[in-house]
Amino acid sequence: MTTRKPTVLCTMGPELRPLLEAKLTGLADVHFLSEIDAADRRAALAEAQVLFCLRPQMEIGADWPAQPGWRFVQFMSAGVDHIDLARFPNTAKLACNGGGFSEAMAEHILAMALALSKKLLYNHHRMQQGVFDQLSDTGTLRGKTAGIVGFGGIGQATADLLRHFDMRIEAINSRGHSDHPADFIGTLADLERVIRAADLLLISLPLTPQSAGLIGAWELGWLKPDAMLINVARGEIIDEKALYDWLVANPNGCAGIDAWWIEPFRHGEFRMNYPFLDLPNVLGSPHNSPRTPGGAQVSAARACENIARWLRGEMPHGLLDAASVNMA
Repeated sequence: MTTRKPTVLCTMGPELRPLLEAKLTGLADVHFLSEIDAADRRAALAEAQVLFCLRPQMEIGADWPAQPGWRFVQFMSAGVDHIDLARFPNTAKLACNGGGFSEAMAEHILAMALALSKKLLYNHHRMQQGVFDQLSDTGTLRGKTAGIVGFGGIGQATADLLRHFDMRIEAINSRGHSDHPADFIGTLADLERVIRAADLLLISLPLTPQSAGLIGAWELGWLKPDAMLINVARGEIIDEKALYDWLVANPNGCAGIDAWWIEPFRHGEFRMNYPFLDLPNVLGSPHNSPRTPGGAQVSAARACENIARWLRGEMPHGLLDAASVNMA
């Protein structure tokens, strides 16, 4: 007697087939929603045990089944605030792809930190204006303190790079402890301590009802006047006006902003309510910190391995509590 293998249904493109088959051959039958006839899509979705998706509301659309049989759902992205988790079965285990792009994002964070510290963009613009200020000091990361709010895959990969500059690492996660080395690990109850200590404050935690608006004018007031803030998480974690006001009031401080408040992927447009990019102490990027050649393949391979973990009966990484993280 043969036992039927579980079905994994991927709502993304079939270019992921080699990865899925490499990880899941012998564990599951793999299908792609784009290759299923329109008349059969709803039934195929309802019958799949595992769903692998990035933007499920858009990818599934009107074919969303009334009673899906999904037992495990793997999201391609680390952030899931754009997904309505309430639409998924209560009995299904949901997993984000936390740390999927951590190395690429850590490099981006380091690049921003060095560029801001060394005032590269500021001096470039001054040279365009004819100012050749060879005797002015820049800055250094060496021996400074990094405060990392969100010590998951991204925060840990960044800490590994920053240690090469002999930086002290003070970090915050949900548990208040970590197997990854740091000089201090706390929870959000220790936010004031970490912000006050930070020469570089990194925001790298997920957007949840608990983290939305976490950093406002009061919390920014704890920063050193020459501190650097880098946000690669979500704009909504920081009060937009409060950050703009802090940057204006503290010209020796600076910010690297990769995650914005209104972005095309989640909101359909890019818009700022305050002219951050006109400030000389701001360096912006278009939320492309995860984008490197081959980076998507690395992230997808990690997600596929997590599906394999569940199929083998092992504990998957990145399990979500839909009630506590849903923002959609």
